Amino acid sequence: MAAAAGVLQALAATPLSSAMREGAWLYPIVEIVHIAGFAVLVGSVVLFDLRVLGFARNLPVVALGNHLLRWALASLLLVVPAGLLLFSAHSVELANNPAFILKLVLIVIAGLNALAFHLLPYRSVASWDRDRPAPPLARAGAGLSILLWLGVISCGRMLAYL
Repeated sequence: MAAAAGVLQALAATPLSSAMREGAWLYPIVEIVHIAGFAVLVGSVVLFDLRVLGFARNLPVVALGNHLLRWALASLLLVVPAGLLLFSAHSVELANNPAFILKLVLIVIAGLNALAFHLLPYRSVASWDRDRPAPPLARAGAGLSILLWLGVISCGRMLAYL
């Protein structure tokens, strides 16, 4: 535990972390990039999940997924580096913030949920790509996904208050 605290303190002492804390514009700009990227990521995921839940059945699941996956992956190029920069500015405080810890846990669970979706119900997508409802396991995963990402957003917002 002491080693982790030392790493966090060393990260907080880097010139970039100091610039993030002390500059008038750097932190807010990085935060805007993070939020914009998150909007694209979560928006893409939720639109796909809504389709799996049965909305817009005229849109093929595979085609919609292929289109939205590109946007979701591209948004990670914004979200991850911006999130790391934001973390570096307040690493010691965030590592002890229950909302931040819960946010990370929810992101991991959302990732595992997506992996399970692709390994299990999505393998049979050809049989429900159009016109037929998704199987119950796919719908359950889509509903869980929406709830998890809403939780991630909520935790991110709560960081300032805890």
